[in-house]
Amino acid sequence: MFKNILKGLSSYKDSLKLINQLKLWKYFLVPMGISFLFGVAVFFTAYGLSDNLGRFFAKAWIWEWGNETVTEIATWLGVLVILVLGFILYKHVVMALSAPFMSPVSERVEQHYYPQARNHIQHRDTTNMEQLWRGVRINLRNIAYELLITLPLLLLSFIPVIGIVFTITAFIVQAYYAGFGNIDYTLERHFKYRDSINFVKRNRGIAIGIGIVFMGMLFIPVLGVILVLPFSVTAASRATLEEMIKEENLSLSDSQKPQINAS
Repeated sequence: MFKNILKGLSSYKDSLKLINQLKLWKYFLVPMGISFLFGVAVFFTAYGLSDNLGRFFAKAWIWEWGNETVTEIATWLGVLVILVLGFILYKHVVMALSAPFMSPVSERVEQHYYPQARNHIQHRDTTNMEQLWRGVRINLRNIAYELLITLPLLLLSFIPVIGIVFTITAFIVQAYYAGFGNIDYTLERHFKYRDSINFVKRNRGIAIGIGIVFMGMLFIPVLGVILVLPFSVTAASRATLEEMIKEENLSLSDSQKPQINAS
């Protein structure tokens, strides 16, 4: 597992060079716009609703003494709840809507690295609407599981001292599903719905590694939500293809693998 997590993390190496070399930026314009607008919406929602949610939480404190302090803490708790839910929704909504734009990116990466693999790995021809529906279906499934697992972990994270363990676990769960969504841009071209889920389960360490960087980039103000998809989709495409090649037991010599130019 740990080895595969490192593999997922290292898949981001040379992503910027690959994007420039294959001239992929044009595919990211619409997804970057979707990502930015949704990120702004989450921020302003947290800012606008935190007081209301804080007052709602503070009603649980029935005593007069300490009421002001409790309200202040509850307000920050409200911000945290909205941001966490916003992050979860952000990942899945943006990735689902971006599916028709990200699939061509994955295909360009595949043609660059493994042009001969197309003759050996099963391939599915899908339309933009099919890709969009596939993205919606996968992300609805993932968001249900993620909420079911993450919300109890967040509540447990408020336990003093040991709460940090639950916080880290919640982050790993979110990273896994973020990686899942990015990996599926490649899988949808090759596997059916159920086969794709099984593939990610077999390679959950790689999904976590990809998702850790994805989640980390979201904490970079403004620039993070704009660049997160270009880098994560490119990295995920590369890592996913490598694992698919390995599972098919295809022999790829170094001469068959295109190299990334420094320019």
